[in-house]
Amino acid sequence: MVGNVGAAGPGDKGAVSDMCLGVPGRIVDIEGTSSVVDFWGVRRQVALDIVDEPVVVGDYVLVHVGFAIRRIAAEDLDETLAFFEAMTSEDLEGLTPSAAPPGTKAAT
Repeated sequence: MVGNVGAAGPGDKGAVSDMCLGVPGRIVDIEGTSSVVDFWGVRRQVALDIVDEPVVVGDYVLVHVGFAIRRIAAEDLDETLAFFEAMTSEDLEGLTPSAAPPGTKAAT
């Protein structure tokens, strides 16, 4: 959450609304509703209970607090990874945004 200064709505100027950050990662294993997701070489357990559509190994998902919340469509992948890279100008726990997963334009 970025901030919580009152309830921001349309037309509210200067108010900060709640915002969550989903981190993109590639699914490398699925077992039931649990998966292993690779975030630039760091692998974490991620729940698939609330993801917006069915996923398979190799799909990219946005992950928030340990839950995959959205499957990233192949046509949106490069834009999503570039946006994440722009949002993270420094390393985050060893994640180097410029070292995007292989096979993506953001990796070049």
